[in-house]
Formats: sequence, C-alpha cells, structure tokens
Amino acid sequence: MYYLILMRIAILIAFLLSFRSFAQDSLRISLRQADSLFVTNNLILLAERYRIDAAQASVIQARLWDNPTLSTEWNLYNPTKKRVLDVGRGGEKIISIEQVIQTAGKRSKQVALSLENARMTEYEFLDLLRILKFELRSNFFDIFFLQNTLNRYQRQIETLQSTVTAFETQYEKNNVSLRELLRLKALLFQLNNDKTEILFQLSEKQRSLKTLLNSNRPLSPLVNETELGHYKLASYDANSLSDLALQNRGDVKVTESIAKQAELNYQLQKSLAVPNLRLGATYDQSGSYVNNYTGLTLGADLPFFNKNQGNIKVAKILIEYRKGGQEQKKNAVHNEVVAALEKVRYVENMVQSVDSKFTDQFELLNKGVLENFQKRNLTLLEFIDLIETYSESIKELNRLKADRVGAYEELNFTVGQELFN
Repeated sequence: MYYLILMRIAILIAFLLSFRSFAQDSLRISLRQADSLFVTNNLILLAERYRIDAAQASVIQARLWDNPTLSTEWNLYNPTKKRVLDVGRGGEKIISIEQVIQTAGKRSKQVALSLENARMTEYEFLDLLRILKFELRSNFFDIFFLQNTLNRYQRQIETLQSTVTAFETQYEKNNVSLRELLRLKALLFQLNNDKTEILFQLSEKQRSLKTLLNSNRPLSPLVNETELGHYKLASYDANSLSDLALQNRGDVKVTESIAKQAELNYQLQKSLAVPNLRLGATYDQSGSYVNNYTGLTLGADLPFFNKNQGNIKVAKILIEYRKGGQEQKKNAVHNEVVAALEKVRYVENMVQSVDSKFTDQFELLNKGVLENFQKRNLTLLEFIDLIETYSESIKELNRLKADRVGAYEELNFTVGQELFN
C-alpha cells in the first residue's frame, strides 16, 4: 500500500513538471487556426492527395489509343543461293503493321469509368477530411474544458495545502487532533489523485491533437464565450438536415459513385462483347505472286463461343447490389442525423436546467469556506463535504460544457457542414 502511494506521488510529480513545461512552451491557438494548421500539415491528408493524383493519372491512361503492332519476317537461309540472311535486293523479307480499332465505344466507356473512379477518390478524400476534422475539434474542446477543470483543481489544492501546513503546525502545538490532520491530508491526496486522472486524460488528448496537426509542441486552445455562443440550435428539423447531409457528405457521394460505376461497368462489359477490328498493311519483297507485294489486312475475332456473357451478367447483378447499398446508406445517414439532433436537444435541456447563477454562487461559497473553517464556523466534516462537492461539481460542469459543444460538433459531422459559425 505504501509503495502504491509512493508511485502515485512520483507520477504526480512527473505530471506537474510536464505541466509546468506545457505552460511555458505550449502553442496557444484558436479553433480557426487549428483548422488551418490541420489542412496544411496533416500527414494523412497530404498522403491521400497522392491517391487523387494517381486516379487522375488513370484517366489519362484510359484516354490513350492502343499502340500499333509492327512485325517483320526475314529469310534466315536461302538454300538456292546458299546464303544466310538473304534479305538484300534478291532476297526475301516481310514487314507488317497492324492497329487495333476499338468498337462499340469501348474507349469512351473506359474513360467514363476512370473519370467516375477519380471522382470517387475525391469524395473519399472529403469524407476523410470530415472524419479527421471532427476528431480534431473534439480533442480541441476536450482539452480546453479539461484545462479549465485542472486550473480549478490546482487552486483548490494550493488552498488546501496551505491549510494542511497550518494544521501540522497546530498539531505540533496540540491544538488540533491527529484525526483532523489525517482527514485533511486524505482529502488533499484525493484531490491530487483526481488531478492526476485529469492529467492522464489531457495527455491522451494532447497526443491525438498534436498528431492531427503534425506538431511536437503542446497545444493550448483559445476559446471565448462568443465562440461558444455560436453553438445554438436554430429552426432545424431532421428532414432538412438529412437533405443537407445527403448533399454534403463524402461517404454518401462515394456510395452514389460506386452505384454509378456499376452502371458504367455494365455498359463497358456489353461493349466488350463486340469484337475489335484489326487494320493493317503488309509488304512482301519476293515471297508473293509478285515481287514487292503490298496488301491491306483486316481482322476481327468471331464471337461464336465467348460473348462475355458471364461478365455482363455479373455487372448487371452488381447494379442492383450497389443500388441497395446506396439506399441503405441514405437510411443510415438519416438515422445518424436524427440521433445527433436528439443529443443536441438533450444536452441543451440539461444545460438549461442548470441555474445560470449556479457557478457564481458556488464560487462565492467556496471562497468563504476556508475562512469560515479557520474561524471554526464550519466543522471538519462540513468543510470536507463542501470541498469535495465543489471539486466534483466543477468537474461535472466542465464535462457538461464539453458534452454540449461535442453534441453540436457531432451534428456538424453528421450533416457534413458547419452549421454554427
């Protein structure tokens, strides 16, 4: 038990040192600055842009014509003249060139499919941006409210520490009992323990936020009441917000693009059943019925056995499958919007139920607690109860504020648009 207490104290000291370093070296940024740094510095987004470039390069490739084929035939040995590689004026060589001509609009259909795939890659990028931005803002506001809680705890701990120090002096003079001193020390230990838990949470949130912004410095969010006041539910209803989500969200656009690609692939597979033409020319020096023969060649596969039936059937089935996925996505998005809107209403009701004067009254009461305790107007149990109640209420109030902003940001996330500016 004693060993565990020492470990706790060691961890707390380490966190206090890191917190002091944090206060000195932290980067103080607003939400808009964080958004800007995120778009500029996030390594995942930077890497994802290469996928867009690669998809666009595939469109370039799809637009290219097939290369012509050149073939030659050379006389290896002339038994009449007993010459090796007799390809001169009296020898023999054949030169042929052939070009594949795609029929039934295969090339244009391949280009259309590649273009749609490139658009889908851009939609995937937008959806990734939406997801990471939500994570960024969640961490940003969580850190802000956790720091507020931590600052209150720190002031409370400093006040209580001075009280414990004074009680130790009075205990040595036999003016207070050991029971009272130990109870105050236990309360101080409890507050320090709670502070350590907050520091653990802050450390994890800082890790995520620094990774998203590609920064090595601790980040200190700057938030004012005006910005928090922007989070206000206007005359939004679930249906209008669902319509906005279907228009804005990248993941919805991805499912639409996949369904469209299924239709384009079906058209492409049908065109592949039509044989391509092979147009060419041949030159034969002396192997034909006349010397220096030139001829025109025209060829095509005969679609007797393979008419691409299987691929056409698969492509047609996939159209219905992708349409089903598209409808399921629309339903899921609508349900997400409804749930997010309900969360906002729930948390707003909870916030409204808290008296606006509650915080000020509680702060005023807290300021008089120590003074009244020192004057013996409060018993030890009353003093401890008030300290614990204050600390827990501050933590829960900041958690409620964080939940409120988080609910609004989740609604932004589900709609795919900033609704509260």
